[in-house]
Amino acid sequence: MSDDRGAVPAPGHSWGHRLRSAIGARGRLCVGIDPHPSLLRAWGLPESAEGVEAFSEICVEAFVGEVALVKPQVAFFEVYGSAGYAVLERTISVVRSAGTLVVADAKRGDIGSTMAAYAQSWLGEGSPLVSDAVTASPYLGFGALDPALSLASETGRGVFVLARTSNPEGGGLQGARVTESSESSQLSASTPHEVSVAQSVVDDAAAYNRDGNDTVGLVVGATRGHGLNLSEFSGPILAPGLGAQGATVADLAEIFYDSRELLLPNTSRDVLRHGPSVSALREAAERVRDEVEAGLA
Repeated sequence: MSDDRGAVPAPGHSWGHRLRSAIGARGRLCVGIDPHPSLLRAWGLPESAEGVEAFSEICVEAFVGEVALVKPQVAFFEVYGSAGYAVLERTISVVRSAGTLVVADAKRGDIGSTMAAYAQSWLGEGSPLVSDAVTASPYLGFGALDPALSLASETGRGVFVLARTSNPEGGGLQGARVTESSESSQLSASTPHEVSVAQSVVDDAAAYNRDGNDTVGLVVGATRGHGLNLSEFSGPILAPGLGAQGATVADLAEIFYDSRELLLPNTSRDVLRHGPSVSALREAAERVRDEVEAGLA
């Protein structure tokens, strides 16, 4: 896997500017690079770092230049240790060098110096894992993500923060009610009010994005009504669940009726099942991309 497929757009602009440019050129679809063991077997590849590298090379050839974003699921590389991480590093580098945005699906979240180290790993210049954006968990407190948010803002990158995820197990926690402080909400300090945990994440993200750079994105599953008030949030929304998890383009239009500008539907298995044929993968990605653009127009 070589790194000579063109120059990545420099992160000199804000994440919002870079994302809008990519969407304008290649649509809003985000395709996963998820070398799940069942897919490796279906593609006739070994369940090893070598198999993951072959899988990734096929995905790169199929998707680069066709979609705006790809999202490697870090866990499926991490399982093979240092050899798997080496494949991930090469994959990220090649995709970004070709001008396609990379969202590292790492779901990192911690406090203090540990969060700062995670931020440097995925968002810092010179890191072998540096990506255009990373997913993060806010469930140690939204403020704990500040090292990642600050670094992303400085470098023109993004952080997609989990708000209302597509898995049913998340409903109990994410739907629990909390008393929200007014700093993130649009209400005054004298009127505390209850919102869901997920809504508090949305409100904190909206507050952070008031600088207009759209640094903070949200992860909101497309497989059910999210129950969120997104009226004050204008940043990007990564919406997993399209295809194999059951969400349709029509669902996207209904669930995100007022949040379409930077809506990024994510599909993985529904496209990847067409491999290992590069042409079949590319055609599947193009078909879904075009359906999404038509359905959200």
